[in-house]
Amino acid sequence: MVEAPRNAPFKAMTEPLRSTSVSSTTAPSPPPGFVEKTPLERYLPPAKPSLVGLSRAQLTEALATVGVAAAQRKMRVQQIWHWLYVRGVRDFAEMTSVSKELRAALAAQFTLARPEVVAEQISADGTRKWLLRLADGHSGERPHEIECVYIPEADRGTLCLSSQVGCTLTCPFCHTGTQRLVRNLTPGEIVGQIMVARDRLDDWLGAGRPAGEPAGAQRMRQGGQRLVSNIVMMGMGEPLYNFDAVREALLIAADGEGIAISKRRITLSTSGVVPNIARAGAEIGCMLAVSLHAVRDELRNELVPLNRKYPINQLLDACRKYPGLSNARRITFEYVMLKDVNDSLTEAKALVKLLAGIPAKINLIPFNPWPDTKYECSDWEQIERFSEIIFNAGYASPVRTPRGRDILAACGQLKSASEKLSARERLALRAMAMTD
Repeated sequence: MVEAPRNAPFKAMTEPLRSTSVSSTTAPSPPPGFVEKTPLERYLPPAKPSLVGLSRAQLTEALATVGVAAAQRKMRVQQIWHWLYVRGVRDFAEMTSVSKELRAALAAQFTLARPEVVAEQISADGTRKWLLRLADGHSGERPHEIECVYIPEADRGTLCLSSQVGCTLTCPFCHTGTQRLVRNLTPGEIVGQIMVARDRLDDWLGAGRPAGEPAGAQRMRQGGQRLVSNIVMMGMGEPLYNFDAVREALLIAADGEGIAISKRRITLSTSGVVPNIARAGAEIGCMLAVSLHAVRDELRNELVPLNRKYPINQLLDACRKYPGLSNARRITFEYVMLKDVNDSLTEAKALVKLLAGIPAKINLIPFNPWPDTKYECSDWEQIERFSEIIFNAGYASPVRTPRGRDILAACGQLKSASEKLSARERLALRAMAMTD
């Protein structure tokens, strides 16, 4: 994010991100060779911006705008950071270690707002899905909405975050790929998804266990671990096409004096934006997942059109050079199983050969069809044969029943008409349940 000059008004620090508001469900069919969509408008901050998602430097600038003396800013930033990201307060009045005068001054110009929860679904297995409405300065227009999903397990709780409203890419097996790119999310809107999850789960320091919390999640709390212990950037959007905002948000999530989720427990999934893969490793330091889905350029050009810009050899070269890559920090390769498209045993053998020398895990993801798609899910017996070849070559290749299936079935109706849940999101949720 671009930081504002010291004397600039605070709005300059809320960097505008391009956006578009849509009125139809799908975008026009892309022309042959089309790879990327571009947003048509820009994010406008609300009149009173939220402090959620600001870096420490930006928070320091915000304090300067309300008259906090330079000598006190570092201390005040530390206090506010703690109240925001450790205690999860939603009102400046709750910041009891901050003077009443400063609380009043902050409340006059800023908020602690997160995205608004419009709807919540809770699966029989404890999976939770929230429809979130975003606040921005486009008054009178249809509000933008995203989804965020929480999957509890006995030893972890994984939160799937979105990075865009819509998606830059045009993958034909992905419903979002047929729609317009609305806009990139801001760091505050990405961090805000974590805040919402911890709000709904009472997962803040000193909070009690919420009614109806799954037993597995209760054991996690008793073991000293937070309910939200893992993050995957696998929701709507291509994270590496919103790199700056994703980086700032994940660095806040990993800050040990705040949300404090280890970078080993944060996974960023990309379709292969090669120039930003190394940057993700160097500047974020999180785990990496790659949506591969094919072993030949000809087929991947169809399934993941971004491959026309960054073909498989360039993508895998970037993976081999990913900072920090080791057997303890493997790359996860996601491979959706499409009947009679990419699921032959010959392709399984080619996949093993293709990934030779890369510390890797391979997630085989049964395709979940959506209306009017031309693709079908591979037969279960074929998926098992495919998996056996990969497993016998020494790679972990889990194929697991997805969590929250009973609420995923209705997810297309939960979202707004212009922003339905995509096949890629559904596939990502399946992958989440398979993430180490």
